[in-house]
Amino acid sequence: MTEPLLSVRDLRVHFHTDDGVVKAVDGVSYDVMPGGALGVVGESGSGKSVASLTLMGLTRFENAEISGQVLFEGRDLLQASNEELRRVRGNGIAMIFQDPLSSLHPFYKVGAQLVEAIRAHGDVTKRAARVRATELLALVDIPDPARRIDAYPHEFSGGMRQRVMIAMALANDPRLLIADEPTTALDVTVQAQILALIRRLQDELDTAVVIITHDLGVIAETVDDVAVMYAGRIVERAAVKQIFAAPEHPYTWGLLRSIPRLDLPRDASLVPIPGRPPSLINLPGGCAFHPRCPYVRDRHRQVEPPLDPVPDDPHHRVACLLEPQTRRKLWSELR
Repeated sequence: MTEPLLSVRDLRVHFHTDDGVVKAVDGVSYDVMPGGALGVVGESGSGKSVASLTLMGLTRFENAEISGQVLFEGRDLLQASNEELRRVRGNGIAMIFQDPLSSLHPFYKVGAQLVEAIRAHGDVTKRAARVRATELLALVDIPDPARRIDAYPHEFSGGMRQRVMIAMALANDPRLLIADEPTTALDVTVQAQILALIRRLQDELDTAVVIITHDLGVIAETVDDVAVMYAGRIVERAAVKQIFAAPEHPYTWGLLRSIPRLDLPRDASLVPIPGRPPSLINLPGGCAFHPRCPYVRDRHRQVEPPLDPVPDDPHHRVACLLEPQTRRKLWSELR
């Protein structure tokens, strides 16, 4: 059986602040197979971005307490030195950040920044790096790459800047690509183009992908598996088809019901999730979702639900204390 490319086990990232301990990530586990695609979904503040930044060694602050395992190709990145992580970044794991305009330096041409990214991880000449940079711009479907390589970031549209960031991430042929909200602030048509591009590049280059988003609709046709995060934990994990066809957690139901549907009238109101995400400093006892859950029972306020497999599908796991039959009956009434 093929070993996972990335295996995260009981990852915890806590930040000590003057107000208390922020439990940004609190016991997260998942696998990403070679060439596979995982979507990590949740509201702002759920811990999804912090978990991925930790993989890259970008949360090693003085006030951070990090534990667990992050095995990349069998090697624990949490135990790696900063110099070892620098070699992993770009070559093994690359990341696309959610705001390409702030990620690209406004005073340097796009080509110069691509060349720098290529040469930072390989012994190549400037000429060879420039040729590679032009090839990368063509790979991500930027028209007339030989000319656009000498343009500044502000001369590109938002979608084109995101393509440049994807090209930069792919500069050194990483085995894993992490995309943090890759379609934020893009219109729907450009969103679809960017997601199609990521999927095409994954298929062509056999690169594993982790897409972080707050919108389940974004990853409907882009990933193989989905991990739904809430309050620093994974509350549901399943194949993407199962998440849409037979979700088991009330929070996942809320995320799905907040997506516009084509089978409803155009003036139909969206159904928001009531309340707001909890403070990661003062998490509620028991199930963290219970203050917002319309199906809460007394024991939900006292017992923290484990992430257990659902009946008949060991790949599908959910952290909910409602009985499986009750969950399925409730979802059938909601859909």
